[in-house]
Amino acid sequence: METKTRIAFGCDHAGFELKQKLMAAISDRFETKDFGCFSDNSVDYPDFVHPLAMSVANGQYEFGILICGSGNGVCMTANKHQQIRAALCWTKELGELARLHNDANVLCLPSRFISEATAKEILDIFLTTAFEGGRHKNRVKKIALM
Repeated sequence: METKTRIAFGCDHAGFELKQKLMAAISDRFETKDFGCFSDNSVDYPDFVHPLAMSVANGQYEFGILICGSGNGVCMTANKHQQIRAALCWTKELGELARLHNDANVLCLPSRFISEATAKEILDIFLTTAFEGGRHKNRVKKIALM
């Protein structure tokens, strides 16, 4: 039996609706876990980002997907964790490069600035692009604090 790649999802109230749609769109291909939030009621995004980031950093999940209004808050919070390389992406090209060149393990999406169709394209390319390594490998190693 083939093991599915494990994907952790998290959001704030501005990202709730898009998170639900993206999780449904990939549930047949990936194992997903919802770290919240669980409604469109106002919440503080760090309450959901930190547990997700820890689960990706410790290897429980291969990738994390975080969504908030601008994508900035969730991205800044996730990047506080040493083993996290969170990338804010608003085009599929940025999603591809985040994986290809930066070995990003968390994708951050700005729900108020992209369509559902664009978000699905970014998510798909992010989850199907492998890290290129090569000249990028040493650079990525230098991201974590010494």
